[in-house]
Amino acid sequence: MKHHDMTTPPDLTLSTGTGPQQRRMPVYENYLPPCNNACPAGENIQVWLDLAQAGRYQEAWNSLLENNPMPAVHGRVCYHPCESACNRVAVDGAVSIHAVERFLGDMAFEQGWTPQIVGEKSNKRVLVVGAGPSGLSAAYHLARLGHDVEIRDAQPIAGGMMHFGIPSYRLPREVLAAEVKRIEDMGVKITLNRKIEDLKAEKEAGNFDAVFVAVGAHIGRSIDIPLYRESDTRDAVTFLHNIGLGKPSKIGKRVAVYGGGNTAMDAARTAKRLGAETMVIYRRDRKNMPAHDFEASEAIEEGVAFHWLRTIVGIDGSRIQVEIMALDDKGRPQATGEFEIIEADTLILALGQNIDSELLKTFPEIEAQSDGVVPVNDNMMTAAAGVFAGGDMVPSLRTVTIATGHGKKAARNIDAYLRGTQYQHPGKKHIVLHEELNLWYSTDADQSEQPTMSPLVRNKNFDEVLGGLTLEEATYEASRCYSCGNCFECDGCYGACPEGAIIKLGKGKFYDVNYNLCTGCTACTLQCPTAAIHMIDK
Repeated sequence: MKHHDMTTPPDLTLSTGTGPQQRRMPVYENYLPPCNNACPAGENIQVWLDLAQAGRYQEAWNSLLENNPMPAVHGRVCYHPCESACNRVAVDGAVSIHAVERFLGDMAFEQGWTPQIVGEKSNKRVLVVGAGPSGLSAAYHLARLGHDVEIRDAQPIAGGMMHFGIPSYRLPREVLAAEVKRIEDMGVKITLNRKIEDLKAEKEAGNFDAVFVAVGAHIGRSIDIPLYRESDTRDAVTFLHNIGLGKPSKIGKRVAVYGGGNTAMDAARTAKRLGAETMVIYRRDRKNMPAHDFEASEAIEEGVAFHWLRTIVGIDGSRIQVEIMALDDKGRPQATGEFEIIEADTLILALGQNIDSELLKTFPEIEAQSDGVVPVNDNMMTAAAGVFAGGDMVPSLRTVTIATGHGKKAARNIDAYLRGTQYQHPGKKHIVLHEELNLWYSTDADQSEQPTMSPLVRNKNFDEVLGGLTLEEATYEASRCYSCGNCFECDGCYGACPEGAIIKLGKGKFYDVNYNLCTGCTACTLQCPTAAIHMIDK
């Protein structure tokens, strides 16, 4: 870890000065950090990072659980948009938020921490269909709010696409199982191997007061490709599902995966671990692929080959005919009329997924789209009163963290529905950007790196690829947070005020202003590193 002082002196010429009368006055108001704003689960990241850097790890974990019930999972599989938004990117690299979250999630297992129950028993019953990230999240938050919750899932193992879509080298099964068990220990009943065919009948038979439907996208999309001779072709969703069930998956020595999304990367890296010579065929280039770039990088490191700008136009046994594509000025693939043959014994199609929404057929007012997705209002409720939906079921990007956020939002609205009220979102405050910060110092402090298994080893097994941070590393990483928009009692304003107008209220109580002494000189705001003090017109 290197530290280089790059401090620049404060620019006191920015002060607007004073006059015969006070024209402006400072006020303390915490604003919204960009990381919090970018988090699909709505975590209060700045708060739990602050607690972690102070060594108050269990409090940090409890703060995390107010919004996200599965930090050990999300610290591994979330694509952490919070880090892309982090103001520290402009200096020396984002705070490794996901790594600290994983550290806290793992520490909770080691220490045996249990979540706090918030609400009193309501005697209301809620049915959740689907034990994936959205269903588990909704059930967790509803249980915290005091409701009786039952989850029913068609699969023999809870977790949804976290178990059947994400390979164990990214998400160890024991980690997922432990997070699910914690939710069950809160009183949530999970019934497996129970596929709901008629949601209305299920709701009425169980005397449920509300329903949350969170069926995952488990149906792989097909495509019309001319087949000249029988070939071993399967879809990626089924392939990964069978791996998740522990079923032996016989594949050829040479495997081609058709697609450029994250599911395609998971299928290719899984096939490689099963011993196949693996390649990916995709109609665009790497820059324009929907998968996250690090997924492609890790696949390449593990020996997966990529055939960019190729579209399959025919299958003749093990001979796959592809047309070479060229991108136009908008990044769209265009045919060139040039063709190649790629040899593969097994072809895995990773072309997207659809939803099985047949369980809603007895609610004629709910009109599902062609891909099974159903529309919901701002409260996550469908056209049927008391029937809510989220996760893959609704129009949205499909990630674990977005689904988890849907579950939380639905739970709050279901709670309001059951209590005959309306959930009022507190609204968003101003988002503090890097140029608004008044940092006294600027240090080049390296991001903590997580240990990674060698590609030559990891492509032969399903052991977890990425390791976790040590206690020292996690504490250091949390301390890199700038606390954007939020006061952390640095005393900068107190020391800068020439009139002694800033009043210290004591640890944890922050500050007040004696406006009888304040001249409105702005010295306090120019010294506030986090932009938590603002000048307003008097």
